[in-house]
Amino acid sequence: MQGFVGLWKHRVVLRGTTRSKCGPQVGRMLRISPRLMSMVDETRISRLNDDDVRANGKYVLYWMQESVRSRYNHALEYAVERANEIKVPLVAVYGVDESFPETNVRHKAFLLEGLAEAQKNLSRRGIRLLIVKHPPKETVGKLQKDAACVVVDRGYVRIVREWRRDVAEASTCAVFQVETDVVVPVEVASKKEETAARTIRKKIESQLATYLKKVEEVPLDHASPENVDLHGLQLLDIGNIESALASLSLDCSVWRVKTFLGGEDQALEQLQLFLDTRLKHYGKRNEPSVDITSNMSPYLHYGNISPIEIALKVRPLRKKYPDEVKSFLEELIVRRELAMNLVFYNDAYDSFDVIPNYAKITLMEHADDKRPYLYTEEQLERAKTHDIYWNAAQAEMVLTGKMHTYMRMYWGKKILEWTSGPREAFDIALRLNNKYNIDGRDPNSFTGIAWCFGKHDQGWAEREIFGKVRYMNSAGLERKFDMKGYVNRINKIREGHEGWENPPALLQYFNKRSADLNGSSKPSKRRNK
Repeated sequence: MQGFVGLWKHRVVLRGTTRSKCGPQVGRMLRISPRLMSMVDETRISRLNDDDVRANGKYVLYWMQESVRSRYNHALEYAVERANEIKVPLVAVYGVDESFPETNVRHKAFLLEGLAEAQKNLSRRGIRLLIVKHPPKETVGKLQKDAACVVVDRGYVRIVREWRRDVAEASTCAVFQVETDVVVPVEVASKKEETAARTIRKKIESQLATYLKKVEEVPLDHASPENVDLHGLQLLDIGNIESALASLSLDCSVWRVKTFLGGEDQALEQLQLFLDTRLKHYGKRNEPSVDITSNMSPYLHYGNISPIEIALKVRPLRKKYPDEVKSFLEELIVRRELAMNLVFYNDAYDSFDVIPNYAKITLMEHADDKRPYLYTEEQLERAKTHDIYWNAAQAEMVLTGKMHTYMRMYWGKKILEWTSGPREAFDIALRLNNKYNIDGRDPNSFTGIAWCFGKHDQGWAEREIFGKVRYMNSAGLERKFDMKGYVNRINKIREGHEGWENPPALLQYFNKRSADLNGSSKPSKRRNK
């Protein structure tokens, strides 16, 4: 069966010696049957430690962290296969980290909505998802004591990779990582950081026949037990999302939005809406006055839907909409996985240092150029600039949790133009993006901000402020798009949100950061260099 591998290639043997850390009952050998075939390609699977499968383990522990879904989830299906072979139940767990960097009520609401749907859908398969009010490392560190082994999905940004490393080092049983949130595994696609989409495109496309395949659901032989020893961990009741949010210590300055609700069922509804009404217009996706994008980015960020499932639902429409499908799959697979490549291979992905030398050098050479306008971060956050298009984009992000894709590029370029220097501009753009966008703190978001400063782009004619980085202006927007229509669309969203620029929670946040906040929209003046 093409694409399947024997689990014996990943077998773990309990040695008959007391040197093992797996506990007292290590005298017998536990072998993975060579006859069992896994539906998960072996290149998606990696061992994170050298510990053995615990012979007396009570269950296989599936540590769900990036892939909050019950469908098209290689990590989940691999965990089911493991449990079936060892003849033990499967228990899934998610550790809710209140202290995750830059997290707030908006992010956690979307996460909990997704967890609620995953919990419901997993229960139909006999799998119990424990949602625990403790950080992941503490949560898995305690539950692995009773586990035969741990299976975890793969993450790419720094902190989640550190979690997996630390858990694997501290665990006393085998820990397996399974890559399931990309079409082509990152290290299969490329062994190094790529410079642009053009350098990774063929590498990814040449692997699609191997990796772009349906993920079959594996029946679970032994349902999760009713009672699991939590070792002092506290469960988080998410039956009522508002109550659950209130029980967490979170930044409340960014309110919950109803524009997008989290969860795999919601993701599938959004995808079907896109296929039925928007895909045929995808050639005009850059037009901000209408919403014809897929809106998949928040769901991909939280792992509510697999890019493989999306691609397999879109591909059958190639004959009907050939150009639109080609463009969509380019963004879903090539561009998105270029972003994964960046954060995996470049540890500076969240700083100004990530941008290429041509951009960094020329931006710094023009760092003291006179700015036409100079705004504080607070003025930018509250959309208090002279530019109605930029203000509309900022309002869209603040009020809906998502900004139109093309406007994000313009938005980032203008922050570069209107702040005191490129490093400050990069940091401000990243903070605002991560704070308000539901898909903030995602590899795609980090890459998108870096693109505004020259990453994955080419050098252009040198000019003031921008150096050789690509320039964008409002005249270009007006020439290409119905910008009056865009502003009108955002103004309709603003209705019912009058005064959003100055809510008490936001003012409290501002006051903490700036003692001299006065609410003025008048830009500061800057001297010539």
